[in-house]
Amino acid sequence: MSGNERVSRLLKELMQRPGNDKCADCGMPDPSWGSCSLGVFICVQCSGVHRNIPLSGMKVKSLSLSRWEDQEVEFMAENGNELMKQRYEATVPVYYYRPTHKDCQVLREQWIRAKYERKEFTADKMKWTYEEGIRDGMLMKRGRDNGQFFSRRFVLSESDGTLKYYTKFDAKEPKAVIKVDSINAAFQPEKIGNPNGLQITYLKDYSTRNIFLYHENGKEIVDWFNSIRAMQLNRLKVAFPVASDMELMPKLTRNFLKEGYMEKTGPRHTEGFKKRWFTLDHRRLMYFKDPLDAFAKGEAFLGHRDQGYNAKPGLPAGTHCNGAWQHGITIVTPERSFLFTCETETEQKDWLKHFNDVINIQMSPQEYSMEAQFRRKY
Repeated sequence: MSGNERVSRLLKELMQRPGNDKCADCGMPDPSWGSCSLGVFICVQCSGVHRNIPLSGMKVKSLSLSRWEDQEVEFMAENGNELMKQRYEATVPVYYYRPTHKDCQVLREQWIRAKYERKEFTADKMKWTYEEGIRDGMLMKRGRDNGQFFSRRFVLSESDGTLKYYTKFDAKEPKAVIKVDSINAAFQPEKIGNPNGLQITYLKDYSTRNIFLYHENGKEIVDWFNSIRAMQLNRLKVAFPVASDMELMPKLTRNFLKEGYMEKTGPRHTEGFKKRWFTLDHRRLMYFKDPLDAFAKGEAFLGHRDQGYNAKPGLPAGTHCNGAWQHGITIVTPERSFLFTCETETEQKDWLKHFNDVINIQMSPQEYSMEAQFRRKY
């Protein structure tokens, strides 16, 4: 057996150890790279971030294409993903968002830099900027009407339980006051057109309001994101003192279940089908004329199947489908039916899966209250 074959065999054996079969940073199965300086197995996407960390000795290699020295293989064997996780993730706060391979680049990059470059979560690091109780800074915000981004001052305050923004740095009165408890924050780089794009969604008079932000510095925007999560968790612990962290975590910021275009018709089903952008945020299905609209044109609430909610393929008999898309979906609610069409059968099946997944989940007391508010409004 040649030296290269022996090294390749040893690396494959190491990857069979617990933890080494997934990327140490994002959880991607079957990592194809390794960090010779940290002793962890990582995926190709995360390897690019490691390569750009400005620390002496940082070195990554392909597990199959690079030449490995014996001492490098020995170093990987002495360390590995599980051991390095204990060292570099020893004190990760429960609210800190741990990205997966499905998350955007800025989240994954700042997670990696926080661990290895800034060493934020080692055993001797117990104080984080996310827990300072206030964050004050300038973010680029998209204008509601003209679509341009302008620099705005944002202030996140735990004592007030609010996120405020001002049109000018020295303005005395905020343009908006948003309750932290009502905020959802989700990274939307493709939709916003910026790699650091963050969407803030909140309820205003029982209607969903969107604001779109970014900061040129990736660390800054991710710090804002995790500061919101830290503040939300602290407030939830006060409101629900006997609840565990695991019970409270789903109440923090969340990614939307699905977004995309469908066509829809009006409540009488006699209007033409029009193309709209849809966002499924758990039980709220919102539709917009444009993905970057500030307000939804309408919403549908998806309750539990036992309450008369249902989602099925196709449209009712006799429906005149004059749109460009022919793959129909009917959502039945106690008040009315919603009719949609999708561009492809694959999209139809994917939307239906998400709709039925939600409809099959038992409703919480808070969701029954949300349903009642929705019925009063619509």
